[in-house]
Amino acid sequence: MIQTDWIADVFYDLLPQHGYEIREEQVYTAFQIATAMNQEKVHMAEAGLGTGKTFAYLLSGLAHARLTSHPVVIACASAALQEQLVGPNGDIATLSKILNRNIDARLAKHPSQYLCNVKMERINGLVGRDDGELTSVLGWARTTRLGERTEIPELPDSVWNQIAWDEFLSCDTCYSRGYCRLIKARTHYRGAQDFIICDHTVFFEDLWTRQDQIAAGKLPLLPLYSAVIFDEGHKILLPAAKAAGQHLVLDDLMDVLFQLEKIQSARPALLAAVLASEEALTRFQTTLEDAWINDERSTRLTVRISAELQAAAITLRRALQVLYHELVTEQALHTQSLPDIYLEIYGERLEGFDRGLSLFTQKDRQTIAWVERADRSLWIIPQDLGKIFRKYLFDIQIPVIFSSGTLSNAGDFSYLASSLGLDRPTNSRLTTSSVPSPFDYQNQVLVYLPPDLPAVTAADWFEAALQSLAALLQLSQGRALVLTDSIVEVHRIREYLGKEPLAYQVLWEDQADRSYLVQTFKDDVTSVLVGTSFWEGIDIPGEALSLLVIWKLPFPPSDPLLDAQRQTAVEKGLDPELTIDYPEMALRLKQGCGRLIRAASDRGVIAVLEPFSGRPWADFVLGSFPPDAPITDQLSQVNRFLK
Repeated sequence: MIQTDWIADVFYDLLPQHGYEIREEQVYTAFQIATAMNQEKVHMAEAGLGTGKTFAYLLSGLAHARLTSHPVVIACASAALQEQLVGPNGDIATLSKILNRNIDARLAKHPSQYLCNVKMERINGLVGRDDGELTSVLGWARTTRLGERTEIPELPDSVWNQIAWDEFLSCDTCYSRGYCRLIKARTHYRGAQDFIICDHTVFFEDLWTRQDQIAAGKLPLLPLYSAVIFDEGHKILLPAAKAAGQHLVLDDLMDVLFQLEKIQSARPALLAAVLASEEALTRFQTTLEDAWINDERSTRLTVRISAELQAAAITLRRALQVLYHELVTEQALHTQSLPDIYLEIYGERLEGFDRGLSLFTQKDRQTIAWVERADRSLWIIPQDLGKIFRKYLFDIQIPVIFSSGTLSNAGDFSYLASSLGLDRPTNSRLTTSSVPSPFDYQNQVLVYLPPDLPAVTAADWFEAALQSLAALLQLSQGRALVLTDSIVEVHRIREYLGKEPLAYQVLWEDQADRSYLVQTFKDDVTSVLVGTSFWEGIDIPGEALSLLVIWKLPFPPSDPLLDAQRQTAVEKGLDPELTIDYPEMALRLKQGCGRLIRAASDRGVIAVLEPFSGRPWADFVLGSFPPDAPITDQLSQVNRFLK
């Protein structure tokens, strides 16, 4: 059992000796996590910004790892969070020095981040003198020790993919098995004693396949671990869904068909199968385009799986099965017509499409399907993710910790719990804790609700909101982040705001790279940043962000995962707006409001330009504002507060 006395000694005695202040919220969170680990509970630990939740879960996790003699997995939402933990000046290195202990934490990267020896050697013989960029990369590949993508960060993905690990190549039969960089990396992190750091995607790819890998006598992606901690735990649903589903990149399939069509001296039967597959794929793509719901606010377009779409999927699947058979025959009879590695890759990709399309054709399987707006690729995943979470994660009797600043709405965790399938009897394992940020929101934040604004659905709301925005920007002299609910709203605001000469630079989301915009916003203190993808994941401390404008409340769009939750709510006799839409909006609003105050010296105004008083979601909105922050409808108070 974790000794909480040791944790208390660290927080109350050791850390203050190294310049850290005692934060009761941090100590409380650490004790709650330690208790949950002792009792093998599922625990949601919500801790406001500035609490120090990282040290809270690291100390509890370290004690648990040493007690059980098995590492604790920390699954992060981004590479930046991983670097914050394991970098040379990261939190774990800092804690190691303070505790005078060698904390053994190792990074488990996704296989796609490593060089593939076989692809490198095969492609090396095909590269011509004019392939300058690829020739240079192959030179690096021959000398690199780790073979990691991070060693050549400027390299385009299109070039990296030609030499990187490929999910369609079998590692089991590879002649380089046991000697490649990926295996060396796995061998390294498998020896971790305290922590294995990975991202959400790696964790769920291991979790969903773990039992099958062990049953087949293979090593799973991650070694045996004693607990898992999800940093930014509110973000796990999408990577978990993708890891459980099938991803069909239709453009890649068409490219495979074009390549097969160009094989010299190919048998007529193979060419006929290729042409039949191209025709079936074209029909499937056309039918698919008619089946998705095009919501301008969503990057994932929900697909209605109709009888017509299922029929097109069956036709395509049968055509690809015939093609696969002909490809196997071609490989056996004409091995010189195309390098073996390409025939193997193409065959594996056809099998992957077969698995994905089978989800369309099996009527007894409940699935969710969506199309990615960016590349028109198709995702097909199981509908009941809660059932999968319970089977593979919550029922295996190890501690599962969710850590984030936004897990609840005013202390109510029911929305996230329901999304994860914890609204069933399994919830007897669920415990929660919530502590506010130590920031003095009462004096650091003012919430402004403009009076007399018409309803957002009214014809005159847009003009009135623009006038209110202009007045606020004049008072703040720029220094503002404007959050919208869609890129279309960004365009509309620019169309009108751009007509007036302004004393500050306005940065628009669709006019430059996201990271460039954020850095420019930081550097140009009087600038204004307008966008729809900055609700979370950006950190702008200081004067550059003194005004945060919520243009519209971030009600969720037609998203496939949320649509499935809405349908489940209806089947349970619940109101989908009350149980899904309002809580989802509130969580995103809470994340957006969290952009304003990032340090104890920060000070600013949150302005909401969509009226909500008297609406059914009013309490959800109020619960998303920083606690104790005063609310006003007087512009004069905003003026005094910003000075």
